[in-house]
Amino acid sequence: MHSLSFFLLKKGCAIFNPNPQIHTIRLANGESCFVIDDALTDPDLWFKVAVEQENDFCLAGAGKFPAYPGVELHMSAEINEAVAEFFLQHIRSRLRARRLVQTISRFSMMTLQSDQLRPAHCLCHRDVGGPEGMMKAASVLYLFKDAGLGGTSFYAPKKSADETAELIHDSLHMSAQSFAEKYGVEQKYMSGSNAYFEQIGSVAAKWNRIVFYDGNNFHTADIADEKKLNADLRVGRLTINGFFSCTTKAA
Repeated sequence: MHSLSFFLLKKGCAIFNPNPQIHTIRLANGESCFVIDDALTDPDLWFKVAVEQENDFCLAGAGKFPAYPGVELHMSAEINEAVAEFFLQHIRSRLRARRLVQTISRFSMMTLQSDQLRPAHCLCHRDVGGPEGMMKAASVLYLFKDAGLGGTSFYAPKKSADETAELIHDSLHMSAQSFAEKYGVEQKYMSGSNAYFEQIGSVAAKWNRIVFYDGNNFHTADIADEKKLNADLRVGRLTINGFFSCTTKAA
């Protein structure tokens, strides 16, 4: 990511909007997510750099079971630092986070079709990567102009904690056929409530919009039409994803 670091950090170039307007979206479970439009000062440059490095994108998971149903390209340490600084200045306190321990950011693009999905891809999820015992905040920035590619939806479990844990465990270890037979979950992207999760809020996609949220809330990309997913960065669902591992404030 050397070229991205050079273009975006040269001469003290501001990556993010220095005066963001932060909108609070209340979820039905009492939690909130935070939406900022016009997040990047030059989103076209980010898009251009992503396209120039298209051949460097790799299937998520490096050949292992991909938690993300598509391809990704990790950012440099310098860009991670800039992303972390924006989070610290504008979002940390809103999510009741304290000390930021780790930041990971990457370009991501969903590319898999329904017949390629594993059971875990057919459900909403929590963000569990990074250091253990930390609060996991996350962000997604939409770097595409077709809102029909889908925004982000949030969910609450309908079942008990034990039943939900078993569902998630099985989604990671069972075959698509066995999982569908046991739970009746179709092999497709989740969109709206199902027998196991209630949709409690959503944010529509918009060019250069970023959404911050507590990664412990179940969430997923809201893919209503998978035919719109495309491996071409110019027309696909390109996003910039951020993950922030933090200690939490005392209650």
